[in-house]
Amino acid sequence: MNQFFKNSAIASRGEIRHNGNRTTDAGAKLPFPKRRRRLKEEEGPMNTDPRLHTALTGFLNSLTARNVSQHTRIAYQTDLTQFFTWLLENDITVSAPIHVSRGHIIEYLAFLAQQGRSGVTRARKLAAIREYFKYLVAEKLLPASPASTIAMPKKECKSQVFLREDEYMKLLNAAAGNSRDYAILQLFLQTGIRVAELAGLILSDIDLDQGEMLINGKGSKQRTIYLEMKASQALKSYLSVRPQGVDQHLFLNYRGTGLSVRDVMDIVEKYGKAAGITKKFSCHSLRHTCATYKAKKGYMPRDLQQLLGHEKPETSFIYVHLANDPKKMMQQTSL
Repeated sequence: MNQFFKNSAIASRGEIRHNGNRTTDAGAKLPFPKRRRRLKEEEGPMNTDPRLHTALTGFLNSLTARNVSQHTRIAYQTDLTQFFTWLLENDITVSAPIHVSRGHIIEYLAFLAQQGRSGVTRARKLAAIREYFKYLVAEKLLPASPASTIAMPKKECKSQVFLREDEYMKLLNAAAGNSRDYAILQLFLQTGIRVAELAGLILSDIDLDQGEMLINGKGSKQRTIYLEMKASQALKSYLSVRPQGVDQHLFLNYRGTGLSVRDVMDIVEKYGKAAGITKKFSCHSLRHTCATYKAKKGYMPRDLQQLLGHEKPETSFIYVHLANDPKKMMQQTSL
């Protein structure tokens, strides 16, 4: 958020005194309309106006009641807190949801565009704002939603990045000396698991005797998948040296606690550099790599949907079409 608001009007004002005045370099006091302190990104909604906070707390509680995943709740809370921060910095008359207008939201989206935020990011933030006001209307706290008629920002069409066979073999070879990291990479490549799903795995989710793994996916949906021999062997090797402790997460850090999503992302990035892979890729690229090669080897869309936890089967068709089109395969794997 520091980068997010570093060019704001508040940052350019003079020194703020406790008596609500500001001073020039010469020390003369100038009248200054009281403005609220900027929120930092890591601060929660407690720092917003109490009425905005109360409404946000109610909204987040409603998500919990609907069994929405923690990841989604945190994302909504972050996006809405950032929106409230912008509101309070740019219009001091806003102190409750009823004061938020359609124009405020449009201006906020325009501000994000000026800051270089992608259409995907702006669409996500608008989706959070819509859900928030939809809740307030449903609870009869507002007569209508100011976000209901705002069109979604156009999302950029991004090519799916995945690794060629020689690239992912280099990646695995780079991690061969670390059983934990090698197991993490094998799980990504053999199962197409999401990074948040992998970080959330606990010991009881793995059944090596049956060759199965329970995954707690998006929207609190669970799926059980079979483990291939390479993934099973990698997990057995890691579990034989895994530190024993209270924490039941499958993958532990040096402190003996579960790896975070950021930790896993850093691990993948580290071995990408060690392997000399110059293209920009991520944990999600390894998921794409798995899906693409599974489709190439005969996996049908329904099989991919069950493996990857896609909500809609249409999403899985992308990989089937890509695997059957050598020209697209060449384009997507270009360096």
